[in-house]
Amino acid sequence: MFRKLLSIIFTFLILSIGSLSQAKEWDKVFPKSNNVNIEKVNFKNRFGITLVGDLYTPKKMKKNEKLPAIAISGPFGAVKEQSSGLYAQTLAERGFITLAFDPSYTGESSGNPRNVASPDINTEDFSAAVDFLSNNKNVDSDKIGILGICGFGGFAINAAAIDTRIKATTAVTMYDMTRVSARGYNDTVDENARYEMKQALNKQRTEDFKKGKYLGADGLPDKLTGKEPQFVKDYWGYYKTKRGFHSRSINSNGKWNMTSSLSLINMPILQYAPEIKSAVLIIHGEKAHSRYFGEDAFKKLKGDNKELFIVKGANHVDLYDGGDKNAIPFDKIEKFYKENLK
Repeated sequence: MFRKLLSIIFTFLILSIGSLSQAKEWDKVFPKSNNVNIEKVNFKNRFGITLVGDLYTPKKMKKNEKLPAIAISGPFGAVKEQSSGLYAQTLAERGFITLAFDPSYTGESSGNPRNVASPDINTEDFSAAVDFLSNNKNVDSDKIGILGICGFGGFAINAAAIDTRIKATTAVTMYDMTRVSARGYNDTVDENARYEMKQALNKQRTEDFKKGKYLGADGLPDKLTGKEPQFVKDYWGYYKTKRGFHSRSINSNGKWNMTSSLSLINMPILQYAPEIKSAVLIIHGEKAHSRYFGEDAFKKLKGDNKELFIVKGANHVDLYDGGDKNAIPFDKIEKFYKENLK
């Protein structure tokens, strides 16, 4: 009887450990789909940085079938286990091969020092993802699109301006990180204030070199006081709670390198957005504090294959995971890619 009891306990422990192991293997903040296969992949960009991504493929895909593909990244300061992975998994369920990847210097991707942003390198990251997808045996290399969320919506449009292999681009709840870094929200930072900001950042460079380490910029607070702007509360409600917290996410558990702002201030993106000939879909929330970035970017675009889609009632963060409104218009996104990746 005693041996039988030990056997039962031992079996229970093994099953429990196995369940815990399986649970730990799924490191995303969204539920796993049974309709897709996921593979961890890595590839280099042209700066020699190794990017790490999750490749999502439909389980119903045939062995030698070639499908359209979409590379996805963002939001700014997030990792592939958050919003970009959710978008990738959902679009893979709808028949696309998708790649959610961590940008250079962040998440599981390489690059030192850590937590650095660059308008050039982060634009290049999308093209590196296109390099990878173009050489995948199941991808139709003439049917590749990209999707950027938040700050990577701006970088995605910038990538579409230089990379003619990109046939369709979606920018969701986009920021222009170079504009907001140089001019502040709603362009309230003037030339004099910007000069003072540059003085402070360059002084910090001297200190960083002297100390041999990089000071981090202020991130989201660990606790809210209730006096924060609503958009900060919205960010906190995603990144700092079980809704979207991930240990590798800068916005959840880290800080950007403060002097990253220097290149963002000095090298504005979207300068050649008017020359994009491929299809572009910009999606923004009606109540998003960042809505003006998307609307102004749309004004730069030319041609009849460009569209601005406003999601009624949605704020900026609602489009990260749908929020309680199921705000992400996946039907619209699916239709856009199926029409333009054919």
